[in-house]
Amino acid sequence: MFYLMLLPGVALLVLNNYIPMAGIVIAFKTINYSDGILGSPWSGFTNFKFLFQSHDSYVIIRNTLLYNSLFIALNMTIPLAFALMLNEMKNRFLSKLHQTIMFLPFFLSMIVISYLVFGFMSDEHGYLNGTLLPALGLEPIRWYFTKEVWPIVLPLINTWKGMGYYAVVYMAAMIGIDDEYYEAATIDGASRWQQMKGITVPLIMPVITIMTLLQIGRIFNADFGLFFQVPRESGALFPVTNVIDTYVYRTFLTVGDIGLSSAAGLFQSVVGFVLVFLSNWVVRRLNSENALF
Repeated sequence: MFYLMLLPGVALLVLNNYIPMAGIVIAFKTINYSDGILGSPWSGFTNFKFLFQSHDSYVIIRNTLLYNSLFIALNMTIPLAFALMLNEMKNRFLSKLHQTIMFLPFFLSMIVISYLVFGFMSDEHGYLNGTLLPALGLEPIRWYFTKEVWPIVLPLINTWKGMGYYAVVYMAAMIGIDDEYYEAATIDGASRWQQMKGITVPLIMPVITIMTLLQIGRIFNADFGLFFQVPRESGALFPVTNVIDTYVYRTFLTVGDIGLSSAAGLFQSVVGFVLVFLSNWVVRRLNSENALF
């Protein structure tokens, strides 16, 4: 019975994830639409060479790695601290409303993110240029032409965007902890901080590890919407906002070669695959119970 229940999910996984893998041949071909994928001539590693020999290759790889590394660190710490705070509030004051508290940050993040990006930082009508900076006696800043601020803005937006999701995951793991641990710690005289440090965080560490490993697997894949839509395609910001995904998209619009896009996607997938196994191996060496597999 359980295998029958599993069958629809497995079928969907095969259809969406495994059968399309046959399309990786596109990365090694010069696609001719009249001949089709199978009839198009092989190009070997030409598409990969174009990706790495471009004068922008260093910038896009650097930006992708550095931003995602920072995103992983922020998504592992700030949402965890937020979830710990909500869990403490639930334990002390809001035991009957804990489910509402769990999902509140997710909905708030979705509502506020649009205002934060397009209303808060608008050059003409945004809160910063229209209210805050004039009140401080400062000149308005052309945010979409000032590249120095975006290495700070993008991590803040990404953290805010994902904080609700990660907080819900961490909060769900905390709710599964047996209350007897906290009762025993209270009898032994442990403070709330000691209970969080000695009970809550260690017991949800497998969940934290899994979430981190999943992010490491996509360290070469950038959030296309974040890096393409939020900076509004401002060319002045390309040195600090151009990543592999946006570069491939713009190149495809210019050249129209899907082989390059496939080569970039294959490169990102292979590197992510290797990194997941490598990271999991390191975690298994340190603590086998926290490993993903």
